[in-house]
Amino acid sequence: MTQNEALPDSVVEVVESLEGTYSQNVRAGRHVLTADEPLDVGGNDLGPGPYEYLLAGLGACTSMTVRMYANRKGIKLKRVRVRLAHRKVHATDCADCETKEGLVDEIEREIAFEGELDETITAKLIEIANKCPVHRTLSGEIKIRTKHVPAG
Repeated sequence: MTQNEALPDSVVEVVESLEGTYSQNVRAGRHVLTADEPLDVGGNDLGPGPYEYLLAGLGACTSMTVRMYANRKGIKLKRVRVRLAHRKVHATDCADCETKEGLVDEIEREIAFEGELDETITAKLIEIANKCPVHRTLSGEIKIRTKHVPAG
């Protein structure tokens, strides 16, 4: 597969760009993106960092899932805005976490709905947001299987 060919669905390829210490070329399907680290950790800040891409995936999935539901149910939803932040917190500071030692990854997600929506519809949209596929993936058991393949 050449650098210009589209990748199959659900396949992402990340290759160092060689433009800086951490800069990466990211290909997803026919889309090309850049990932990097901020200047303060030695990157060139040429693109979002890995956690920002993770948050973007969750935010996009959340908004798309809510939009699909609203359209299907005829809800007069004008726009969805999702704002996310990631941080690591001490497990001892997390009352509802199963982990009791070390650090826990915490994602804060704020969702704003534009439109004339009552409390019942808003609550239902939040319930649907919590069912987006990426949310379920991040909340469930994940296995990452790594294998070495020859370069080239």
